[in-house]
Amino acid sequence: MPCCCGGGGNGLRILGLSIYESLNQFAWLPMCLFILMGTLLFHSGEAPLMIEALDKWLGRLPGRLGLLAVAAGVLLSVLTGSTTASTAILGKSLVPQLERRGYKKSMSLGPILGSGGLAMMIPPSSITIVLGIIANISISSLLVASIIPGLLMAFLFAGYIIIRCKLQPSLAPSYDVPPYPLPEKIISTVKYVFPAGIILFLVVGIIFIGVATPSEAAATGTIGVFVLAACYKKLNWKVAKTSIREAVEISVMILVIVSSAQVFSQLLAYTGVSGELNRFLTVDTSLPPIAIIIFMQAVLILMGMFMPSGAIIMIAAPLFTPIAVSLGYNPVWFGALFLLNLEMGTLTPPYGVGLFVMKSVAPPGTTMKDCITASLPFLYLDVVAMALIMIFPAIALWLPGVMR
Repeated sequence: MPCCCGGGGNGLRILGLSIYESLNQFAWLPMCLFILMGTLLFHSGEAPLMIEALDKWLGRLPGRLGLLAVAAGVLLSVLTGSTTASTAILGKSLVPQLERRGYKKSMSLGPILGSGGLAMMIPPSSITIVLGIIANISISSLLVASIIPGLLMAFLFAGYIIIRCKLQPSLAPSYDVPPYPLPEKIISTVKYVFPAGIILFLVVGIIFIGVATPSEAAATGTIGVFVLAACYKKLNWKVAKTSIREAVEISVMILVIVSSAQVFSQLLAYTGVSGELNRFLTVDTSLPPIAIIIFMQAVLILMGMFMPSGAIIMIAAPLFTPIAVSLGYNPVWFGALFLLNLEMGTLTPPYGVGLFVMKSVAPPGTTMKDCITASLPFLYLDVVAMALIMIFPAIALWLPGVMR
């Protein structure tokens, strides 16, 4: 059997060794632990308590339940690291309440679809680990770099909801909100929201101040989530067993994708495709560097319409990241743009996994057309966020720059 890796059996042995070496890395440990954090939170059912605590602070703001979806999306991003889990939790918890309050589909589904995708940006995100390893980008820098872009997207979503509901009150009818005493709000926040900040510190804070590696931070974060579940009396053998089993299944699936990515990158290297593409875009073309970056973002958006995130990383990261670096761009900055594209891919039809998750958990009568239409304004806001990161690279690079 011919093989481009050296011919016959020797080539296959080399390919097998390269796959083994790509998987036999300690750097994969944080990905597995981040996934376990998400599955444990999902199965322990802690999220509704946190959402209820956030709700007490919103008062009578226009589109308050849409804003609640965005705030809860940020909170769940810190705790789950999973777009699917965040969208499912928010969809089950909030969509029935939104529709009972008379919210139109565009304002009951859209904020949840948009904020559910924040889990790809705001750490801990397992997909960030995959991208960092395959694209050869510093994992700790990439985790930290995605924080401000993720929060920027959340603020854009919140601003859009307030303005849209102010201009079109029929989208989100106002209703009487019972006043909550300040002590009650503070107690609820300390009890159910403040722990998310502790988890974020255990995962990202200790990396930022330079006292832990990503693997050590993932371990402390996972312990923190187990302790949190135990404190809320949500931890039992069934929850732990189900969470661990699901985390193993997801981790194995991702590692299979990674092994395929290694085969693909080897083929690109041995056939010279990656080198020729790099030379064509950086030497032979007369396009300015930023135009090449924009072209790559357009290709990634197109890929997101038809392919899952893992496959996009497998195909595009080994090709595009070296080109961006050779053009003089910071790989961490390019990685943040890449993650934003992956987040957009969860909302772009026909494949968008976030659309299918929302359709599966939404009340009866919700159509796929409703989900797609509701997601479009938030996709446009993602494009605005991407443009801002391109114009102002410090949005992604400032925090990694001050990291110890």
